[in-house]
Amino acid sequence: MSTQNFVAVPHEAVRWSIDTGSSFEDFRARYEAAVPVLDLERMAQIRAERASWDTVLAAAAENAPHGFLRFWSTDVGELMQLAGDQGFCSGYLMGNHTIAERMYRHDPAVMLYAPLRTAIHQDQHGVTRFSIDQPSTRFDSFGLPDIASVGLELDRKVANLLRILDVPVPPAFTAASDQ
Repeated sequence: MSTQNFVAVPHEAVRWSIDTGSSFEDFRARYEAAVPVLDLERMAQIRAERASWDTVLAAAAENAPHGFLRFWSTDVGELMQLAGDQGFCSGYLMGNHTIAERMYRHDPAVMLYAPLRTAIHQDQHGVTRFSIDQPSTRFDSFGLPDIASVGLELDRKVANLLRILDVPVPPAFTAASDQ
């Protein structure tokens, strides 16, 4: 039995809200094309067959052309409009289970932040934005270099995705690769 009933870990996360320079519908369509839905049937089949980890790696590589898959999404704006709220917003869980495993082996609690939570939304001025907490700021909180290094790798992967989507990349997402 643990001698510590509670462990509190204060940490800072950096949330980025990036002007996409396009309409909500256009950016959402481009994002969803670049980050395809996780094939749940294929994953269930892989689990049922007790396939090798190499099979899991190959399936992820085949289905995540830019390194990420969509595990979940919802059209929040559509629901909130029923209350009379304005604007559009879609929420997502985006990630890659083969990358998450490289952190999970050190501390399963990383699943608090993997997959990454993202949102496409309109701000109060009608500007379509892509928002995400910078992965390295989340994963660094575990205090383990092996997890922190994957967080930095995820920063770079998000930067690459933003380039593919033709939106500005915050310099902090590439700072680790510049050192």
